[in-house]
Amino acid sequence: METFLNFPLLASLAAIFFAQFVKVPITYIATRKIDWSLITSTGGMPSSHSAAVTALATGVALDNGLASSLFAISAVFAIITMFDATGVRRHAGEQATVLNKLVTDFNTFVGEAKNWPKQEEQKKQEKLKELLGHQPIEVFFGGLTGILLTLFLHYLIIL
Repeated sequence: METFLNFPLLASLAAIFFAQFVKVPITYIATRKIDWSLITSTGGMPSSHSAAVTALATGVALDNGLASSLFAISAVFAIITMFDATGVRRHAGEQATVLNKLVTDFNTFVGEAKNWPKQEEQKKQEKLKELLGHQPIEVFFGGLTGILLTLFLHYLIIL
């Protein structure tokens, strides 16, 4: 039962769920399309990874203080996670975009060169996941989401 009283853990989980859910209305505002698949997908605004790790670090800071070793560990973990989200994962997504374009162009060429045997579209082309990482602004707002949500939850619990 102690797990259910672990404030940094609960704040992190709440930040993940909130950041994933809020992607749907944010995307709707930007595109006028509702896409419920965003709730379970990676990438997008705000970064749920950033929200989770900043919520964790904020929760640890509130529980143990800024001078604690646990805060130092969680802060470094947050920095590495957020750096990775804007670096390696983002570039992997950009490479997936280029590879998907190459596959589409190749399939078009083959289709024009000869009659493509009747196959299911899914077997003709498998798309790589393009939305892997985050733009720096998505990471910033994900981090801000985690901090503000954790402070709000802490305020509610203290009352």
